[in-house]
Amino acid sequence: MRRPEGGWAAAAGRLAMAIPQRRLHASVLAWSEARPPSEGWGAAFSGGADSLALLLLLWAHWPHRRARLRAFHFDHRLRGAESRADSSFCEGVCSALGVPLVVGSWERRGGPTDEASAREARLGFLHRESGRRRIRSLWFGHQQDDVAESLLMRLARGSGLGGLAAPRPVQSMLEGRTHLRPLMPIKKAELMEALAEAGIPWREDSSNGAGTYFRNRLRMNVIPKWIAASGRDAVAGAALSRERIEEDDTALEAWVDHTFALEKDGSLALPPLVGLPKAVLRRALHRWLVEQPDAGRLSRAGFEILLDSIERGTPQRQSLGPLGFAVIRKRRLRFERLRG
Repeated sequence: MRRPEGGWAAAAGRLAMAIPQRRLHASVLAWSEARPPSEGWGAAFSGGADSLALLLLLWAHWPHRRARLRAFHFDHRLRGAESRADSSFCEGVCSALGVPLVVGSWERRGGPTDEASAREARLGFLHRESGRRRIRSLWFGHQQDDVAESLLMRLARGSGLGGLAAPRPVQSMLEGRTHLRPLMPIKKAELMEALAEAGIPWREDSSNGAGTYFRNRLRMNVIPKWIAASGRDAVAGAALSRERIEEDDTALEAWVDHTFALEKDGSLALPPLVGLPKAVLRRALHRWLVEQPDAGRLSRAGFEILLDSIERGTPQRQSLGPLGFAVIRKRRLRFERLRG
């Protein structure tokens, strides 16, 4: 592994000068200032430019956190020797910085590999291994280009505001976890330029140059033409739109908080929802479904039928999988189990 001049600690200092703390996302900085000093932080570390910049900046900008900083590397085992070299690179960086590294690998059972499965396996590893170490704060290297790519991907599948607001700089997860993304105001090219000027090597994933995955096809074939056609910085525009979408999403969630009346038996009182905008009703229904442990998956069409009945105030009986039904009766929405 080629080491930067002066070693990795010196390289982290040079990168921190090129990308000062004020360039990081303001929401992440505000979050970090409020955290107790004993809290452990975990960084997802692939060895690529984004995650390497993240780890070095965490180490340099928060020196008082170094003793509680951990790195997590997941080997998808899709590129043979190249993947093993990624792991070795990450081990070398972390050893030089004194950051403990946790390494995991994907135990696949054959079959085709898709983006969703690979992402799910990686997140599963990160949550499992960080949980074992009582780390609830996970940091990711998503940057501004990732925001534009994610926005276009989610538009293609008809996501609502909650989906279009992703990735969020500060994202509250289940079990008290928080995902942090401080690099979102910075473009990929800027990160790579800062690393190169600081004499810092990184790993390149050869699969990023292939058109196998939707994200790669967007990155290579769509976004450059989108930028050219717009005649402006469309990536920065997408990032600004994401910020505004998150603001609207947060406002609607707060509205639902004031109207969502779940009873002890799990039923939802519908009178407080009468006359409210459909966007609020949609979120209330989503929230009710999450609270039903025995409910199966509801199709998009089934969801719209149930939502329409809530909006109109009409009785309804909609299948919610093999265990029961969603029933609207007497101004309540409840889950009724099948008898037998």
